[in-house]
Amino acid sequence: MFSSRRFVVTVGSFMLTLLVILSVTSPAAAIANWPLVRQGNTGPNVATVQFLLRHHGHSLTADSQFGAHTHTQVVAFQQARGLTADGIVGSDTWTRLVVTLNNDAVRALQTQLNKYGYGLGVDGAFGPGTQAAVTDFKQKNFLGSGSTVGSTTWQALTGGGAGGGYSLPIPRSTLPRSEYDDPHHDYPAIDLPTYTGTSAYAIRGGTVSYVGGGCGYGILISANDGASYKYCHLNSRAVSSGTQVSTGQYIGTTGNTGHSTGPHLHLEVKSGGVLRCPQRMLLAIYDGTSVPSPSSLPTSGCTY
Repeated sequence: MFSSRRFVVTVGSFMLTLLVILSVTSPAAAIANWPLVRQGNTGPNVATVQFLLRHHGHSLTADSQFGAHTHTQVVAFQQARGLTADGIVGSDTWTRLVVTLNNDAVRALQTQLNKYGYGLGVDGAFGPGTQAAVTDFKQKNFLGSGSTVGSTTWQALTGGGAGGGYSLPIPRSTLPRSEYDDPHHDYPAIDLPTYTGTSAYAIRGGTVSYVGGGCGYGILISANDGASYKYCHLNSRAVSSGTQVSTGQYIGTTGNTGHSTGPHLHLEVKSGGVLRCPQRMLLAIYDGTSVPSPSSLPTSGCTY
């Protein structure tokens, strides 16, 4: 791409117009700073720290909650490497935590990618879906090509997240964008057509409870953002009632149970005690833009 500027120069009684051609290249996007993660924090960055600590041999649960035990393990990790042992994961600790990908390190990577709406199963397998998500993320952030994940890519993943820690409820490849703005037939909700057995993921981390009745095999997540997310007509549930899940965690498979006319995922978002139209939220997650808060979602205008 080129741009031009004209300059008028007076020489004696003559006016000379000089056309200067300037070469313009697209600069690389500024990489976000390494985040500070410390005791009391929750969310995908905490889960990433926990998965990476496990990769380095520390014993802890990746529950997205930075409690006393996680603090103790961070201090031990820092002491073993001659770092300031303050229990706070800053730039020096991050650069020693991130590693060549394997097992829990892959789960940490998948957890981070799900912040940007890729909807990956957090299974520790660096398969085609995870490779494609890494390649897409790197291209969008001017981090080069290919699916290699180095320190710079880790920094961009952990430090950013326009999606604000939200995940699509099904794999990104399942449906085109156009399906995420379809109205529901009679009240604020959305029906996403899927094949039976399609993976379902937690849009937001929180506490799981089971629901049934016309919902069939259902899951309700009372989320950390104050909203609740209800999944209906599942074929199977992979999480127990009362357990904590993190954003993007695999929670079951879609199906056709309960009052259903065909396999699909029925999704409801409730905030402030009322159902909200989830379409704007899902589109923002899909696009990787700022996700509106559940309380700002409309309560009407999303039905036939």
